[in-house]
Amino acid sequence: MKKIISLIIILFLTSCSTASRFGKGVNITYDPRTIGMQIDDTIMQKNLSARLALSDKKYFISIQSEVRDGRIFLTGKVNEPEEKIKITKIAWETRGVRSVKNAIAIKGQSNFKSTAKDIYISGQLRTALIFNKKTKARNYALETINKNIYIFGIAMNEEEKKEVINEANKIYDVEKVIPSIYLASELSRTKIN
Repeated sequence: MKKIISLIIILFLTSCSTASRFGKGVNITYDPRTIGMQIDDTIMQKNLSARLALSDKKYFISIQSEVRDGRIFLTGKVNEPEEKIKITKIAWETRGVRSVKNAIAIKGQSNFKSTAKDIYISGQLRTALIFNKKTKARNYALETINKNIYIFGIAMNEEEKKEVINEANKIYDVEKVIPSIYLASELSRTKIN
C-alpha cells in the first residue's frame, strides 16, 4: 500500500513540475482544487496519454491534454477527421471523465504563417493575463488554432472569468474566443466555501 501511495505522489509531483506545450503546471497555491482532485486529474491525464500512445504512437507527440475536475481539454493536430473522432472516443472512455472539449485541428488547414500567428496570439494573451492583477494566469491553458483562442482553466470567481475573456477579445486578429472556464464554486469537490 505504501508503494502505491508513493507512486501516486511521485506521479503527481513530476506532472506539476514538467513544462508542456501549455506552459508550466498549475501552481498549487493558485489552484482551487483540493490535493485529492489534483491527484485524480493527474492520474486521469496520464491514463489518457498512455491510452492515446497505445492507440497510435504519433498521438503521444501530436496530442496534448489538460484535465480539470474530470473535464478533459484536447489540443493538437491530426491528419484526418476520423482521427479526431477516434481520440474523442478514447477521451470519453477514460474513467471518471465528466466532459470532453476537443480543439484538435486537422493538418493542412494551416500553414507556417498561420501557425506563427497562432503562437503570437497565445503569447499575447498569456502576457496580458500575467500582467492583469485580476487574473491568475497559471490557472489557464491556452491554445490558438487558426486565430481561434481556446481557453481552459479555473477562475476563482465570475469577475475573473469575464476578465480573462475580455483580455482575449482585445487581441488584434483573433477571430473567435472559445472559453472552457469553470468557476471554483462549480468544482465537484471544492475547498472554497
